[in-house]
Amino acid sequence: MEEATIHEFDFALINEYFTELERQGPGSTEETLRALSFIGNLSSKTRIADLGCGTGYQTMVLARNTPASITALDLYAGSIDKLNATARKLGYQDRVKGIVGSMENLPFQSEEFDLIWSEGAIGSIGFEKGLNHWKGFLKKNGYVALTYESWFTDERPAEIEKWWLDAVPEIATIGHNITIMQKAGYIPLAAFALPETCWTDHYFVPQQARQKEFLKKYAGNKAAEQLVAFMRREADLYSKYKQYYGYVFYIGKKI
Repeated sequence: MEEATIHEFDFALINEYFTELERQGPGSTEETLRALSFIGNLSSKTRIADLGCGTGYQTMVLARNTPASITALDLYAGSIDKLNATARKLGYQDRVKGIVGSMENLPFQSEEFDLIWSEGAIGSIGFEKGLNHWKGFLKKNGYVALTYESWFTDERPAEIEKWWLDAVPEIATIGHNITIMQKAGYIPLAAFALPETCWTDHYFVPQQARQKEFLKKYAGNKAAEQLVAFMRREADLYSKYKQYYGYVFYIGKKI
């Protein structure tokens, strides 16, 4: 039987599943702060865009650790509602605003931002396409910082290669991606792989309780059952093949 890919699931169902989780992808506070350490000159005048922000876990890390104004964008209204509620709860509503929108068609002014941030999202529109499109919204000498699925080796087993090519057709090695970043008009400043705990402790483990709730709510619903099976398969494959791939933080400066 042909294995389902993430693109075949209902968008609303996927978002409902993930919105109740603290994080919608691998990562951690520590790695967000590590990436932030490569960014200079952050002040109360700094403007940050967090693209594909989900419910805003990393948005709040940025708000806690910078004095900047942050506009967070996501396609799913449920995630943005949750992000804005969190910003109000934490007292950040004056400088953190979530809006619904597409990363492929940004509703911003030319050269509006000092920093574009994006964790685990650019793969949905393409690394090269995203970097080229987003550059127009960055000021000269502005920064981009993003995580992207990447190969750690030049060769890997067919099973994991097929899985990731179905999910992210442009997935490539770290060296290739740095070259793409340079060609898009950025000076690469850093590239580092997220540690294994970003996948296990912060992404897969929290899903276990969520999966039980989800299956209980949607008892007998084939689509919900298939989505949970897909997410469990992703965790199994990571356990088996984690030496071959992972998320890499790429930080660049617009020339």
